[in-house]
Amino acid sequence: MLNVRYLFPVVASVFLSCTSLKSVPDPGLETGVSRSLANYRKANISDVHYQMELDIPAEKGKRIGAKAAISFQLKSTKYPLQLDFKEDQSRIQRLSVNGVPVQIQLEKEHLLINQQYLKSGKNVVKLEFQAGDGALNRNADYLYTLFVPDRARTVFPCFDQPDMKAVYTLTLKVPQDWKAIANAELSDSSLTNTRKTYRFKTSDTISTYLFSFAAGKFDKMNAQMDHLNANFLYRETDTAKLNHSLNEIFKIHGNSLKFLENWTGIPYPFQKFDFVSIPDFQFGGMEHVGAIQYKESSLFLDGGATKDQLNSRSNLIAHETAHIWFGDLVTMNWFTDVWMKEVFANFMADKSTEGITGKADFDLKFLVDHFPAAYGVDRSIGANPIRQDLDNLKDAGTLYGNIIYHKAPIMMRQLERMMGKEQFQQGVREYLKKFANGNASWPDLIAILDKYAAADLQQWNKVWVNDSGRPVIDYQLEKKDGKITGFSIQQKPEYSKKTGTEKGAGNNKIWPQLFEVSLYYPGSVKELTVNLNAKDVEVKEAIGMDAPLFVQFNSSGQGYGVWPVDTAMFSAFDQMEQPLNRASAYISLYENMLNGRSVKPTALLDFLMSRLGQEKEELNLKLMTGYISTIFWEFSNSEERLAIHSKLESLLWNAMLNQPLANHKKMLFKAYQDVFLSKTATDQLVLIWKSQQAPKGLILSEDDYTALTFALALRIDDNSSLLQSQLARIKNTDRRKRFEFIKQAVSSELADRNAFFKSLELKANREKEANVGVALYYLHHPLRQATSVAYLPKSLDMLAEIQTTGDIFFPQSWLQSTFSYYQSEEATKIVTDFLNAHPDYNPKLKAKILQATDYLFRASRLRNGSETQENSINDPTKWHMPVRSQYKNPKKR
Repeated sequence: MLNVRYLFPVVASVFLSCTSLKSVPDPGLETGVSRSLANYRKANISDVHYQMELDIPAEKGKRIGAKAAISFQLKSTKYPLQLDFKEDQSRIQRLSVNGVPVQIQLEKEHLLINQQYLKSGKNVVKLEFQAGDGALNRNADYLYTLFVPDRARTVFPCFDQPDMKAVYTLTLKVPQDWKAIANAELSDSSLTNTRKTYRFKTSDTISTYLFSFAAGKFDKMNAQMDHLNANFLYRETDTAKLNHSLNEIFKIHGNSLKFLENWTGIPYPFQKFDFVSIPDFQFGGMEHVGAIQYKESSLFLDGGATKDQLNSRSNLIAHETAHIWFGDLVTMNWFTDVWMKEVFANFMADKSTEGITGKADFDLKFLVDHFPAAYGVDRSIGANPIRQDLDNLKDAGTLYGNIIYHKAPIMMRQLERMMGKEQFQQGVREYLKKFANGNASWPDLIAILDKYAAADLQQWNKVWVNDSGRPVIDYQLEKKDGKITGFSIQQKPEYSKKTGTEKGAGNNKIWPQLFEVSLYYPGSVKELTVNLNAKDVEVKEAIGMDAPLFVQFNSSGQGYGVWPVDTAMFSAFDQMEQPLNRASAYISLYENMLNGRSVKPTALLDFLMSRLGQEKEELNLKLMTGYISTIFWEFSNSEERLAIHSKLESLLWNAMLNQPLANHKKMLFKAYQDVFLSKTATDQLVLIWKSQQAPKGLILSEDDYTALTFALALRIDDNSSLLQSQLARIKNTDRRKRFEFIKQAVSSELADRNAFFKSLELKANREKEANVGVALYYLHHPLRQATSVAYLPKSLDMLAEIQTTGDIFFPQSWLQSTFSYYQSEEATKIVTDFLNAHPDYNPKLKAKILQATDYLFRASRLRNGSETQENSINDPTKWHMPVRSQYKNPKKR
């Protein structure tokens, strides 16, 4: 049913002619949703309407009774109809097609309906069944659906592909004290004995992965957001967090809506806007139409929240709001282009804050938010392109990661800069209007943007979107008599192909981009913009200028790559007055360290430690303390840590005491809590924990004391009393359950930790994926690795099952939480042996392993002295790994 508030008509389903339909091949029958099946159904089926009733019992262990009527228009009856249902056949009690009872036939996750029961035109399939639990996320007193990317089929039979948009008419029967929201407005509700029935209106036209509802014991708030009214369901009970957050959450939504409506030129296009916060939600948020879901801890902050936490909340809300236009209104044809909705959500979320914070803060935040995360994947030999091939939706979850969430926004900003902001906006507006309420692909968007761009976007697209990796930048600066006589800049791929017939192939690849280089003089700075559109570029503007004290590359923080570091910068670092320039310098120093290029770990650690008392920008402190922690735990051995920890503890503690701002204090306190090893530091933190009295000016919340508890627990021989005492302090039911789960992994008893890891072999014990990730971090902490290294082989063995049974980010979280802090030869050998023993392993999962173990192998190279870019990173014998070219474009299976 169309909503009268739509600006644009629904993109009509184009019926193919009989001749063209006959050319669509037999989709065959295979597990999952194959591309061939999806193409056939899209060509043959339209006007889908799901009418569904779910009877949800109060007891989590009882099955959910369900009825469904699925109506649709069918073009041809040449092949059997396939409805996707990833469940046991025993769950389906009755099936009828066009009023005729039909025998149930479920094969390879598809409910098959023979042609004899079908007809050209309108068909109705009716089912009585028990809903699958795969994506219902059932808890003791609430549940919520999460169907992205292809998990609607784990709950009910459907056409589970993004380009089969449909409308939904939903009825929910729940315990009488439960509240519920869904995609559509509530039509009416009624009470019968101890049960309550919610009847929702027919939804807007949406993809199956966007169909959603949540029900349970929630509190509810209704308030205005700009011109829209919204309902908000939540379970948070902390008064301080509620008082600091509720009104702010609605305000941020309102600001985001206003910005997106103005920027796109399209008023909010759906019938209502509600949202719900979920304890221990797997993601930060999910953009379900009319029923957005958020992780509760990301929304509810108290007075002690840092600038980073506040920024993250604003970005999260703006991200999910942007999805209303980018993903919900216009949806990708296939999950090959899932990155499109994510890049626009992140990119538009960033843009929405620029007008509020100002350009300087926006530039800094964009740099700190995106570049380190993108580099974290793109520097590895498992790096993937932004746009990836996908043959079957069962593997769609493997496409997600920091490349699409963080490299893609960097790429999009470069594209906007190359085109010009007005031209870029005009092109995107045309795209949204053309495909409103329908589906589109990246080539569809590029074709439109190409009309507004002077540059060749197709050529630009090849390296930025369809390929992986980043350039390494070098330069020559020639001087004579105090003047610059020559300034040239070169780029080359970070990885070159040096095997077989491909020797040298790819070395001429270039990344066209605009960036800034700054020349620093006593009391002044000269910034030049460089168009790096060739392998070797001469900066003619610099010729004749005075020779500078030092040169800083990528001073504006918009260029992408491994930028050279002028060592003269160290003695004149205070010349960098702008926080953005310093942030870019910190990132470049760290990336050069990782590449063994002019900066050693010990030298960088010393430099960052020397800056702790001088850096005044909170986001830069976040960068610095993160790098300090990484170098301390991952690129220093135990002897080096023992030699430096006292000095590091002292510097962090004193810097924290001397900082006047509470947020800065908290950032430095958390860094101190992360790296402390001495008895003095332990006694100091135990006293703070016992008394619940933080140093003057430092505000610690319950969550902060919980994190402190776990940090202490790692360093105390018998931590049972400590953990039990902290548990007793926690009153919120959801947070108590979270603590009880994680404390098993932090226990000082090896038998407890062994039992905890063993328990993860059962899917039921991995349901709270966010909590599993945190628990694994503590289980594999460097202070526990002498025993936890034994878990690594089984952790790798379980990965394929985790990808099949978990949500989209879980394989990545599982690997990163497990391997992030290892640097030993034993761990290196375990990973190498696993990959060698599985030569035909899922290429996308293999890439995830290579991404997650990048630091492990870098630490090995740096420790063994094989540090230079050409001699170690491109030499597979020093990686104990195959070169990246074997994984860049995995063959279709």
